[in-house]
Amino acid sequence: MNSENDDCSGQSVIFLNPHSYMILREHPDLFATNSKVGIDGQVLVRILSLFWSRHVDRVSFDMTSLAPRVFQDAAASRKRVYIIGSTQASLDRSLSVLVGAFPELDICGSRNGYFLSEVDRISALHDVMESEANVIICGMGSPHQERFLHELRALGWTGTGYTCGGFLHQTAKRGERYYPRWIDRLQLRWAYRIYDEPKLFKRYFFGYPIALLFIVKDCVGYAMGKLWRSPS
Repeated sequence: MNSENDDCSGQSVIFLNPHSYMILREHPDLFATNSKVGIDGQVLVRILSLFWSRHVDRVSFDMTSLAPRVFQDAAASRKRVYIIGSTQASLDRSLSVLVGAFPELDICGSRNGYFLSEVDRISALHDVMESEANVIICGMGSPHQERFLHELRALGWTGTGYTCGGFLHQTAKRGERYYPRWIDRLQLRWAYRIYDEPKLFKRYFFGYPIALLFIVKDCVGYAMGKLWRSPS
C-alpha cells in the first residue's frame, strides 16, 4: 500500500519489517491476490524507495500510523470488529484501552492468539465467521497471523483484515500511546523498542542486518529479472 489513506476494503493488509520479511519470504502462499502490504521501518522504506524509484511511505499498525484511522472508521461506520491475538491478560487490557479511546467501537468478538490444538484453531476461525465481523485485527506474530487471515479467506470471509504484530501487547503495556511523541518525531521507535524490551537487541543488531542483505539481494534479483524479461 502506498499510504495510510489507501482503500483497503475487503482486503487483507499485512505489514513487513526486516524480521517479518525473513519469515514471510519462505511463505509466498500467504501473499494472496487480495492482500495489501504496508512497509514498516524507515530503513526498509528507504531501500524500497531506491529500488522502486518512487517514494514509499511507512505504514504500520500502531497508534503512530494506521491503527487510529482503522478504529475511527470502524466506529463511525458501525463496522463489527473482531480482535484476536496476544495472551488473554494482554488482550483484556488492550481491549479496555481501545474501548476507552474509541467508545463507539463495536467489538463483536475477541480471543487470545494461542491455540491449545488444531481443533481450537479451527474453532477460532469459525468463531470469527459466526461473529459476522467486518474487520479483524490479528496479532499472533508472523507467519501465524498471516496464515490465519489466509485461512479465513478460504472459508469465504470477505471483510477487511489487518495483521498487527505486537500492537495488542504494546497497548496493554503502555496504553493508547506506546511511543512517546518525541521518540516518534525523531523516528527512534526501534531504539525505544529495545529500551522497552531488551530481548529485541539481538533481533535489531544481528537479525536486521542479515535481513537487509537478503532484501537487497531479492530487490536486485527482481530488477534483473524484469530487465531480462523486457523486450530488446
